[in-house]
Amino acid sequence: MTGRGKGGKGLGKGGAKRHRKVLRDNIQRETRGVLKVFLENVIRDAVTYTEHAKRKTVTAMDVVYALKRQGRTLYGFGG
Repeated sequence: MTGRGKGGKGLGKGGAKRHRKVLRDNIQRETRGVLKVFLENVIRDAVTYTEHAKRKTVTAMDVVYALKRQGRTLYGFGG
């Protein structure tokens, strides 16, 4: 072992491995919060459609209508 560290066999360009701080955790935390709010809104609307139709099962069409109501039209599931 010649003390090259984790760089391999000395092939390719030498240089710094990483200069940036890892932002993955912050991005995941922020994404989780936004996704949770989005899903809560969609599910609330879908359940409202289900209850109005006096059903106990949320159908795909309930979700499609809930998404459409929020301006995010989804194609391919009927309607």
